[in-house]
Amino acid sequence: MAVPLAKLADSRAYRKRFFVLFTLLTSVLGILLSFNLHMPALNLFLYLLMAVFHQQAMVFYNSLLGGFESKGTTSGVGVAFGYLGSALSLLLLAEFFKVPEVFYQTALIFLFLSLPAIFSLPNPPQKTTISLRKELEDRRFLLLVLAILSLTEVANTLIAMMGIYLKHAYGLEDREIYKVIGLSALGGVFGGLLFGKLTDKLKARRLFPLGFVLWSLFLIVLYLTPRELLLFVGFLGGLSLSHLWTTSRVLLLELFPLETVSLRMSFLSLSERIASTTGLWVWSLFMLLTGNDYKFSALLMVVFPVVGIFFYLFSRR
Repeated sequence: MAVPLAKLADSRAYRKRFFVLFTLLTSVLGILLSFNLHMPALNLFLYLLMAVFHQQAMVFYNSLLGGFESKGTTSGVGVAFGYLGSALSLLLLAEFFKVPEVFYQTALIFLFLSLPAIFSLPNPPQKTTISLRKELEDRRFLLLVLAILSLTEVANTLIAMMGIYLKHAYGLEDREIYKVIGLSALGGVFGGLLFGKLTDKLKARRLFPLGFVLWSLFLIVLYLTPRELLLFVGFLGGLSLSHLWTTSRVLLLELFPLETVSLRMSFLSLSERIASTTGLWVWSLFMLLTGNDYKFSALLMVVFPVVGIFFYLFSRR
C-alpha cells in the first residue's frame, strides 16, 4: 500500500491527512483486540490490519520531517522519545500489563502520545507529479535503498529475536531479558539525541556510513561478550538502532527533492518490511547450517553490513 499512497500524497500534498487517518485506524484496531480475544482468527486478522496501518502511519510521519529546518535534531529527538517510552515500559510497566487489557491500554497510550503530532505538526505543502517508472530507473536511489536494507536486515532481526536469543544463548529469565532490552532502549535515547545533533552538524551523508561499523562491531561484541557484560551489549545495540533510524530518513531528504519525500519514505518502509522477513529467513538458514548455534549464527549476520558498505559506495559514484 505504501508506494501508491505515497505517490498520491506527494502529488496532492496529503501527507498529514494520511498520517492522521492511519494513526487513528491503528488506535481503533488496537482497542478492538482486547474485546475479541475469544475469536483468535478474527483477532489475528485485526492484528495484521493494525500492523499494516501502523506502517502506513510511519511512512507519512517520516514524511512530515520535511517540514522542519533542523531535520537531524528533529529526527533524533523523535527516536529518543520513542526509545524512552520503550525503556520505561520495559523496565517499569511490562510486569504489570496483562492480556487482554494490555491491547487497549497500549492503543490508548499510542493515541495519547500521537495527539501533539496530529494537532501541531505542519503539512509539507510541496506537490509534484511522479513517474514511478522513472524513479525505479534511478540507479543511485536503488543502490542507496539496498545499502539501507543491509542494515535493516540486522536491525529488524535483532528486534524480533533478541529475547529468544538471550534466553537460549545465555539462559536469561524474562526479568533479566527486560533489563537488557530496556537498557538497549536507553542506548536508543542517548543515540537519538547524539546522532540527531551530529546529523545537523556533519550531514547525514557523512554520518550514515558509521552504521556499517556500528553494526559490525555490535555483532562481533555480541559473540565475544560473557553473560556479566550483556547490559553493555544491550546499550550498544540501542545505539546502533538509533543511528540507523535517525540518519537514514534524513539521508533521503538530503539527497533527493523534498517534493518526493513520501515516495522516498515509502521505499524506506518497504526496505524495513522486506528486512523483517528475509533477515529471519537468513538467520534461520545460519541456525540450520551451524546446528542451532545461536551465537555463531548471529555473528554470521555480519555479512549484511559488510555487503551494505559496497552498495553505499557505489551509490555515491
